[in-house]
Amino acid sequence: MATVTLKGNPINTSSNLPEVGTKAPDFLLTTTDLAVHSLTNYKGSKVVLNIFPSIDTGTCAQSVRTFNKEASELGNTKVLCVSRDLPFAQGRFCGAEGLDNVVNLSDFKDGSFGKTYGLNIVDGPLEGLHSRCVVVLDENGTVKYTEQVGEIVDEPNYKAALEALQDA
Repeated sequence: MATVTLKGNPINTSSNLPEVGTKAPDFLLTTTDLAVHSLTNYKGSKVVLNIFPSIDTGTCAQSVRTFNKEASELGNTKVLCVSRDLPFAQGRFCGAEGLDNVVNLSDFKDGSFGKTYGLNIVDGPLEGLHSRCVVVLDENGTVKYTEQVGEIVDEPNYKAALEALQDA
């Protein structure tokens, strides 16, 4: 279990993120067109998992915008934006914003991604949602970098995640 804060108030997650140097756990997540994708859909590409509570909050939306901008400049890299939002909400947001360099994936069906990756919030007002995290994978699905943002309302460390991609 990890502890993060929401506006200074402690909240807990279900476990800890996968360790750097290990193989990333596979997942089944829903795309905005209701297809199911797994990690194997992105095999051979570097992957940034941009994970957040809800696309309908300012910080989460900003992380999608920032990674969308950065993704357009990255070779052989996929940015996967993962939340428990319905795929329709994810699609609406990116469509309205003109964001097309990221892939939105939803864990709305059973929350298994959040459980497997150890980032489900287990108490407090955001219970059941994902904590704000970034996980970077190399082309072979090996974890190269993780960050669980200590204060949920803060943005992730984009620079560190992008530097980890260069080393991946």
